[in-house]
Amino acid sequence: MVLFLYNPFMLNITAIIPVYNEKPTIREIVRRVKDVGLVSEILIVDDGSTDGTRDILAEIEDPPTVRVIYHEKNQGKGSAVRTGINEAVGDVMLIQDADLEYDPRDYPSLLKPIEEDIADVVFGSRFLGGPRRPILFWNMIANKILTLMTNILYNNILTDMETGYKVFRREVVENMPLHAKRFNFEPEFTAKLLKRKVRIYEVPISFNPRDYDEGKKIKIKDAFEAVWTLIKYRFVD
Repeated sequence: MVLFLYNPFMLNITAIIPVYNEKPTIREIVRRVKDVGLVSEILIVDDGSTDGTRDILAEIEDPPTVRVIYHEKNQGKGSAVRTGINEAVGDVMLIQDADLEYDPRDYPSLLKPIEEDIADVVFGSRFLGGPRRPILFWNMIANKILTLMTNILYNNILTDMETGYKVFRREVVENMPLHAKRFNFEPEFTAKLLKRKVRIYEVPISFNPRDYDEGKKIKIKDAFEAVWTLIKYRFVD
């Protein structure tokens, strides 16, 4: 059965979906990724879900187009993303959160700079004027502070270091040691990209953030961990 449409970008793309207790949204995000018709592989990494997510994944798994990898215990989003990177078959990888905050209909904009060979990595920025749901003021402030700190430490002008939408060529990560286990994946990955002078491009994306009573998982302690990660990788690899 053919699940994917013609891919005008002529890229072999893997969408990596890290999942932890996303029973209400996992079917919908997989449907949305399929409907865009641009990815060759949907690779779901379940990070020890306990809410029934795994039962749904067993139903929707359809190799080779929809593959599921299971962590027996919860290890953190960074660990799930790293597993996805190691197991992906695509020449280009795209990280897709499972909570519906990020819209797969932005894939064409995210992929275009790579297809045009003006970038090796693309960040989908929530702060470049795209449509978004206006909530969680202090989360926005924390994101902007962390991005400013990144720019100061690494001499850059990013607008959204913490974005969950990161798209990159396979060769970018082939020899990059990544150690993050939790939400510190974003600062570690960004720091190492900037130190290696990798070509990064930002494009505006839409954003529909969920509140904590809707299942949002990132906490204030993760901001402090991000600060430490940015400082550490400024001086070590």
